[in-house]
Amino acid sequence: MKKLMIYVSVLFLSSGMMFAQGEMDAFRFSQTDLNGSARSVSMGGAFGALGGDMSAMSHNPAGLGVYRSSEIQATFDFYSSNVNADWGGVVNSRRRNAFCMDNFSYEGYFPTGNDRGVKGWNIGFSYNKVKEFSRKYSAAGNSKFSLADYVASRTTFAFGNEGGIYLDELQLTDRYDPYVNSDLAGQWLPILGYESGFIEPQDDKNSKNDVYYSAFPGALKETLLNISERGAMKEYNFALATNISDIVFLGLTVNITDIDYRLASRHHDTFAGRNSENDYLTLENSLETEGTAYSANLGVIVRPINALRFGVAYNSPKWYKMTDYFLATGESYVASYSDQPKMKAETPADHSIADYALQTPGRWIFSVAGVIGNTALVSFDYELTDYKTMRLGSYDGEDFSFETDNSIINKDFGMAKTVKAGVEIKPASRLALRAGYMQQSNPMTGNLTDESKQTEVFTAGTTPHYTTVAAPTRHYTAGVGYRLSPNFYMDMAYIHRVQKEKLYTFSPIEKADSNLNIPSIEVSPSNLTAKTSRIVLTFGYKF
Repeated sequence: MKKLMIYVSVLFLSSGMMFAQGEMDAFRFSQTDLNGSARSVSMGGAFGALGGDMSAMSHNPAGLGVYRSSEIQATFDFYSSNVNADWGGVVNSRRRNAFCMDNFSYEGYFPTGNDRGVKGWNIGFSYNKVKEFSRKYSAAGNSKFSLADYVASRTTFAFGNEGGIYLDELQLTDRYDPYVNSDLAGQWLPILGYESGFIEPQDDKNSKNDVYYSAFPGALKETLLNISERGAMKEYNFALATNISDIVFLGLTVNITDIDYRLASRHHDTFAGRNSENDYLTLENSLETEGTAYSANLGVIVRPINALRFGVAYNSPKWYKMTDYFLATGESYVASYSDQPKMKAETPADHSIADYALQTPGRWIFSVAGVIGNTALVSFDYELTDYKTMRLGSYDGEDFSFETDNSIINKDFGMAKTVKAGVEIKPASRLALRAGYMQQSNPMTGNLTDESKQTEVFTAGTTPHYTTVAAPTRHYTAGVGYRLSPNFYMDMAYIHRVQKEKLYTFSPIEKADSNLNIPSIEVSPSNLTAKTSRIVLTFGYKF
């Protein structure tokens, strides 16, 4: 069998496990949503310099030191996501609704009795849902190339200039299992594509049997891609803060983050042409990802005068231990193959588990706030997150085959800037009106966002589709708060989020060979517009 060659795409796809994660997966698990109490989210999350809110634990824990009493609160969230996919003028719309508890927090205040110096200590615990993955979306259209063309090209160029995968390496027999061949680590899609009848080898017996073409004689008629995502990222915060002379507030949070992610997708191509209009292929993928991370937040708030506050915080990277469980099924029907028109195969369940490590980027938060007595306040946050510092690796940290993965991340991602602004007005002693805005810039470079470049994205495993960010993500927020008694209060917020993405059914492939009649694979993405509406309700008790 062919020896594995050192080639950038091969190294990426052969990153020490049969189903490695790629740059898009690292990005998915490095993002968070606007989260926290109804009061904080109604002001766009701009609470870095204000404090006095439970959300401080997951952003700037120095804000916990502003409290002068103990408090307990719970936050509930009604979530509705609507995703429109426009592919060449064909528009599909899918909606998903969810209801859950977003936050439960406790803060305890322990005064020292000092008039100056350390005036008090605050401890806190909170549970936060920092990201919701639940959404459904579909795309339907007619592309120039089918999934079979993509799999054929990926199989043909699997080893770069050294050619493709030999036919006998793809064939599953009683004595040979290609899924356990270490030379084909990361090449499960070519194996499944061949076993499912998507592709066939070149029939010229005088040439190498490592050149492949689509098995479908007719032209692509239509592509339908359905995707369903579920799950959430949940964070547990343990915080400590102190107040020094009512001027300087310091805080530290230790965080534990859990990821529970579920993906189910179905790609279906139908063909028309010379022999049959009933030819089709189907690829179904199921992926479950679980992970646990540790991280820490450090913060300081300075109040030089009562009306003005400044805040600085650093949220460390999250260091994850991740596990993937996956299964893929391929099926094809080619009427002209009268001896075996229908073929079906699936990846082996007993090998379909992968462990790896992920480091997300750290985050700096710079904040300023103005307070006008008990009447009004205004606040601004500016956050910097360098996504090129995302890192994939092995559990033990000794597997260096991820170096190329990380160099691709370094090339395709950059700095993301997040702006938050919020205002609160109290027209009455018990009533507060709030509004806010949050905008997250696109951290992807032109390598991913410029369609004219047709940049190859090395998706791992058997899931070829992916999305890229097409525009800044915007949040528009508003809310109201009412103090029911000196101890009880209720806050409500409304959040409208707009995110634009591009959905690729599979990656472009720039490599081509005119002598073998193999073109480069071009892809026209579908334009996704995801609009999310949330109603957030917080109940709190001070004591």
